[in-house]
Amino acid sequence: MGLFDFLSKQFIDVIDWVEAADDLALRYPMRDHAIQNGASLTVRDGQLAFFYDEGRIADAFQPGRHTLETGNLPVLTALMNWDKGFVSPFKADLYFFTMREHGGLKWGTAQPITVRDKDYGPIRVRTFGSYSFRIADVPRFKATVMGTLEHVRVGDVEPQLRGAIATALASELGRAEIAFVDLAGNQQALSERLRQAVAPAFAQWGLEVASFFVESVSLPDEVQAHFDKASAMRVVGDLDRYVRFQTADAIDTAAAQGGGMGGIGAGAAAGAALGQAMASGLGTPAAAAPVEDPFALIEKLHKLHVAGALSQAEFEAKKAALLAKIG
Repeated sequence: MGLFDFLSKQFIDVIDWVEAADDLALRYPMRDHAIQNGASLTVRDGQLAFFYDEGRIADAFQPGRHTLETGNLPVLTALMNWDKGFVSPFKADLYFFTMREHGGLKWGTAQPITVRDKDYGPIRVRTFGSYSFRIADVPRFKATVMGTLEHVRVGDVEPQLRGAIATALASELGRAEIAFVDLAGNQQALSERLRQAVAPAFAQWGLEVASFFVESVSLPDEVQAHFDKASAMRVVGDLDRYVRFQTADAIDTAAAQGGGMGGIGAGAAAGAALGQAMASGLGTPAAAAPVEDPFALIEKLHKLHVAGALSQAEFEAKKAALLAKIG
């Protein structure tokens, strides 16, 4: 008898599985070996061991050390029609499953999700966070995920889980009329709501969402720019204050670009013109400006002329108009 033939006829009498951090399930590698009657089976904390016979679940073992005999293999004994005095080695598929939580996994929206914001109408948001899961239903996990595979790790199922999360998020956020500020401001409540939305997809594979966290809710850059502008206008409150806000913003921009006093004056004029155009376009009558001393106005116009905001001709024309009112 050759060495290979000798090894192939050896019997397994000690069975255990030391799992790696990312392991989910393992079909115990027996090849042509058979399990010795009276063999020792060790199931570690957080594991379950299942015997299968021709695809049917036979006996299950909780954490602990077990001696494999007819007395504690009742289902397998019945399936194989063993006598009470069975002493021969036997063959059956043995699977280990880890029931511990697998965390630190990331999820995110590859594309922005359209949300019906109650304040701004449809807007697109991006969100990302982390989650953890565990096996909750071994038979379902074995049937739907593992099948005939020898070994299943977290990396084998993670793409499928991320896809399920993205689908659930798009459905949940897309139909809810929730203000963006509420989405971003109460992430704890949002996390729990989304965990409940994701749970059914995980359950179909025998998995449980142990935790689900929303870490960020944001708008695409171009949408955020419009959102910021609208927020600024609400803070300003009225068109007169908006003109002052826009003028100050234009002055800052001109100064940053190195345009000198001429650039600042042009920016101020552009801001004022924009405010007037908005008032006209909205059909909002401009508030009556207080009457100002014509000589004081001429002095201000002269300062604008010196700064380069008004040409000599413009200054002379405006000065003449003011002097005509006095006469």
